[in-house]
Amino acid sequence: MKVWHFTEQPYYPAWDATDRQLKNTLPNKYLDPNIAADLLNRYLDEWELCDELGINITINEHHSTATSMSSSCTLPLAALARATKKVRLMSLGIPIANRADPVRVAEECAIIDCYSRGRFEMGFVRGIDYDVFPANSPPVTQTRRFAEAYKLILKAMTSHEAPFAWQGEFYNYRAVNIWPRSVQQPHPPVWMVALGPGAGGWIAEQKSHVGTFLTGRLSKQLYDAYRRRWIELGWGMPSNDMFGYMAIVAVAKDEKVAKERAYKIAGYLRTQTRLDTQFQNPPGYVPSKFVAKRMRIEAETGYAPLYSVPRGDGTSVNLHGASIDDLIAAQVVFAGTPDQVFEQIKAYNANVGGCGNLLMMGQGGDMTHDETVDSLRLFASDVMPRIAELKVEGYEVPKAQLAA
Repeated sequence: MKVWHFTEQPYYPAWDATDRQLKNTLPNKYLDPNIAADLLNRYLDEWELCDELGINITINEHHSTATSMSSSCTLPLAALARATKKVRLMSLGIPIANRADPVRVAEECAIIDCYSRGRFEMGFVRGIDYDVFPANSPPVTQTRRFAEAYKLILKAMTSHEAPFAWQGEFYNYRAVNIWPRSVQQPHPPVWMVALGPGAGGWIAEQKSHVGTFLTGRLSKQLYDAYRRRWIELGWGMPSNDMFGYMAIVAVAKDEKVAKERAYKIAGYLRTQTRLDTQFQNPPGYVPSKFVAKRMRIEAETGYAPLYSVPRGDGTSVNLHGASIDDLIAAQVVFAGTPDQVFEQIKAYNANVGGCGNLLMMGQGGDMTHDETVDSLRLFASDVMPRIAELKVEGYEVPKAQLAA
């Protein structure tokens, strides 16, 4: 199992400065540029430490929100491509359905791969619901725009004999001819993100890595959908290296201290409710039949299925209000002493049939620099060597799913 460190680069001082919602409409008067500069450079320092520790780096992108100052994941990745020497770098991800210029994305990815001398992995996402508003992006066409942008980016990165024209539904170019080319050929490894099994088959068809986040035991449904399609296409069983899971991870020599750290990181979950309803699930963002299904489940059970993850006993926890112990039981959080964290990751790996990448959210909320560094160092020295050897032998996709 490979390990990647992640933070959304939050501007947490604004969280308590107002009781307003934190996304899209919070004025940036609540941000002090000097404090923001300190925080952004601090997050870079922590990622640079990862090069020493052997922990890979992943960065995402959001807009107009105090929960994430990462308005461009390619800019910090370009800086880290020069500042680091060993670890892999990943954009997870670039919301290409909201980007106006996919060719520019291909150029940015290629130049990061050159700066890093072939250590870059490019992750693409459709874009989360509340990012539709600042992008002024029609939600009803997002999936089609994502698919077209993805195909255009790969063609731009793999066409070398002559410029080509592109006349698509959403993008039109007279001549595409990117300079430089990526070091990795035909292109850097590709990642995509999904929360449920619906997209698993399509992602498998692209032979892309698939990542999911904070889904706990539900990850297995996505991974099995991916495996099922891989098998249907005659490719055999995909390597566990094709799967990635993002969880909140906090380590300390004392269990209580580790859980206190995890609670701070889980501020990411608690702030998700500070979002005005008009930015949640904009019309067309999700097909109507799935919206109707969600509404039926919520009416019958009293909880929103998107925000509920099962414990081992089958009962569910609400991600936005659960205790750290409940989130550990749901395999959304791995927290405790090194031995406890290793056992938690080992159990998750077995439950999902094997996962080759832990995309750990090792910082979040108001977790301090010293706490983050201590947790990362302890994880690298006392947990990472053991999970590197985790394997699941002989896993078979359930027959009922193969017949579906």
